[in-house]
This record gives sequence, structure tokens and C-alpha cells, in this order.
Amino acid sequence: MRAAMAAAEVGDDVYGEDPTVNALEEKVAGLFGQEAALFVPSGTMGNQICLRLVVPPAEELLCDADAHIVTYEGGGAAQHGGIQTRTLVSARGLLDVAAVEAQLRAPGFGTVPTRAVSVEQTHNRGGGAVYPLGTLVALRELTAGHGMALHCDGARIWNASVASGVQLSAYGELFDTLSVCLSKGLGAPVGSVVVASAAAVAEARVLRRRLGGGMRQAGILAAAGLYALRHHVDRLAEDHARARMLAEVIAEAAPRVVDPAAVETNIVPLDLTSSAYDAATLAAAARAEGVLLSVVGARRVRLVTHLDVDDAAIRRAGAVVARLLAG
Repeated sequence: MRAAMAAAEVGDDVYGEDPTVNALEEKVAGLFGQEAALFVPSGTMGNQICLRLVVPPAEELLCDADAHIVTYEGGGAAQHGGIQTRTLVSARGLLDVAAVEAQLRAPGFGTVPTRAVSVEQTHNRGGGAVYPLGTLVALRELTAGHGMALHCDGARIWNASVASGVQLSAYGELFDTLSVCLSKGLGAPVGSVVVASAAAVAEARVLRRRLGGGMRQAGILAAAGLYALRHHVDRLAEDHARARMLAEVIAEAAPRVVDPAAVETNIVPLDLTSSAYDAATLAAAARAEGVLLSVVGARRVRLVTHLDVDDAAIRRAGAVVARLLAG
């Protein structure tokens, strides 16, 4: 990947003249069956641009209460877009269609109309849960029937596709806007891509500029994304298998902490409610032995597999965490 970056042909992307960026955008748009795409520095910027495309200021976005866009994006929708968000608590972060329908608000005197619904595929705080295609189709029918948009925070949509067998184009045709990450599981150091209609992407390019996301010789970074798409998508199945292996090792020592059957992709969530450890204490103890865990709640941690974690590392991490929880 670094060799591809060093050899990248570049130009000025602010003027649309970087051939490697253009190739990446064309590639990603094609994968999702959409008209156009736009390379952006981060998934957060990608999401924030998409939300502003589909929700006018002082109107409403509906999403899950644990969604990345309301948990980890610094209140950007409110500050930058003037967007009101309303959230629903959902099992594993996956919206229930009937629950969404009951919460939709139509325009009217004194109301804030719902203009879009957002889903996260896979769901980060839901433990890497994959939205079933049927649920997404039903959400598309619901939102379209009410003249509302449907956005996808597709940070790990590649994992969802590999785990479910659903083609990226089948996902792409359901959404008005998508933000898909090239980092995380795909292993690129930087970058996400906004995917939408040609008209929406033209507007997104203006929003990217306003947010400070215009880059010059960005082909150096886009080359990493192209390499990842060519070489790192199918291998995500290895990450999923290793995540299940890790969950099984930990569950053997502490069966109430994790359910291996619920580990669908590359995230292993640990619920420490029944453990003597809180999240911060367990993370500190594991760190002391060279194993890094993410604290995501007072008694919740997560472990994530990726292309730099091999079988030997999984066995070691599993042994350390299992011993700590069993002790």
C-alpha cells in the first residue's frame, strides 16, 4: 500500500485534476451503483456532509440512540448543520421499522418535520451488528413513502457485505446518501467517500470546501484507498473468523460476558455487568500485559480485529482477557 502511495499520479483535487482521486471516486460510485462519489478526509466529515445534503437547518434527523453520528461526532450535526436529531433506543443499534414509523413527524404548525432517517452499517456500539437487507428495504419503502431521505453511515459496510453476501450495489440503491470508510477494516491510513447522485455530490464538494476538507495532491491518499479496495475487501472474512475465535475463548472463561453467536463481523463487545471488573479497570489490566481494549461505557469494552492482527495475536489476546475475567 505504501508503495502504491509513493507511486501515485497526482494533481490538484480542489480543481478536480487529481487522476488518482478521480479514479477512486469513479470506482466507489460504481461499486454502489450510484452516479458519483467524493473523497473526504474522514468518516465524520463524510457523515456530516451527507446529513446536510438531506436535512435542512432546523429540521429533523431520526436515528438510533447509539449511532456514531450522535455519539462520536462532536455534535457536528447541530453545530454545523443546525440539524435537530431525535433518537430511538434499538436492540443492537438496529432500528425497528414499526418504531421508526411511529416517530415520523410531518410538517405542520409548531412541529419540526422529520426529513431523513440514518442507519449505521455495521453498527459500532451494536457490536458490529449487520442490518438485514429486508429491514433496509422496508426502511427505504417507509421513508420514500413519506418523502424522506435515507442515509447510511457505512463505516463498515464492506464488513456487512462480506458477512451477509449482499452486494454493495444492493445496499447502494437503497440510500440517498452513503459515507463509506477506507480506513478501519480496509487498512487505508486516511479517508472516506461520500456516495450519492451527481447533483448531490456537486453540492457535497461545496460543503467539503466549507468544512476545510479540500485537499491538493490527495492522490497519495486515494492510492491507499484504491489498493485497499483491490486487496483488502475479501480478506475481511478472516477478521470475522478471528473475532469469533476471540469471543469463544473469552466466553469459555466468562460465559456471561460475551455471546460468540452474536459476533457477526470484526467487533467483540464485552458486557461486564456480571464481572468484578469495570471497563476502565479491565482495560488498564489488559494494557499492562500488552493487550489494548476500547472502553465504550462504564461496564462495556470492545475488541476489534483487523488486518494487522494475526492468529497468534488473537490467541494471546484471548488468553490474557480470559485469564483476567476468570480470576
